[in-house]
Amino acid sequence: MKFARRYFVAAAFVLGSALAMPALAQTAGKDYTPINPPQPTDEPAKIEVTEFFSYGCPHCSDFNPLLAAWAAKQSADVVIKRVPVSFNSYFAMIAPLFYTLEATGDLARLDAVAFRTIHGEGNRLADAQSRSAWAVKNGIDGKKFDDTYRSFGVASKVRRADQMTQAYKIQGVPALAIDGKYVVGGRDFNEALAIADKLVAKVRAEKFGKK
Repeated sequence: MKFARRYFVAAAFVLGSALAMPALAQTAGKDYTPINPPQPTDEPAKIEVTEFFSYGCPHCSDFNPLLAAWAAKQSADVVIKRVPVSFNSYFAMIAPLFYTLEATGDLARLDAVAFRTIHGEGNRLADAQSRSAWAVKNGIDGKKFDDTYRSFGVASKVRRADQMTQAYKIQGVPALAIDGKYVVGGRDFNEALAIADKLVAKVRAEKFGKK
């Protein structure tokens, strides 16, 4: 998968209808890169699929509805985890937005809205005033939003996200990792999700002896 390393670029390579995803070193073949060492997951009894992303990344914005549709088709033994990255100053500034919306209970309602605001409307939410105004416009109490955005709990989750990004050796976003063992390859979004299906099946067989 091809994309920008550590920061997004204005130009994107187009493959069919999908924007290209980032290039990954293929040490185990064309489909995936092993994570070495393998990383622990939050729910060992399930298959954890982790998306590394940023609301500031245009590629992630395009990938978001495809991933949501893919996730809706997964079995009950698959859990989706999303991790915002902080590859540059803007990504770091916007990373707390994900955990803030999660904490206020507004993530499901406003996740796609955040992408649309930044990439469709040109409001980058790059300062506290614009973020607070956006929250109020979308039905969140402004003080609650601001306090949560600056809270110790959200800051701790962002630090943990940064640690995971380094441990998984993520170089570009969006990126998918399967159960702390494999980073997905592929030439475009659709191929990446097809590969993810195969890796989920592989992990299911490894963990549970099921296909």
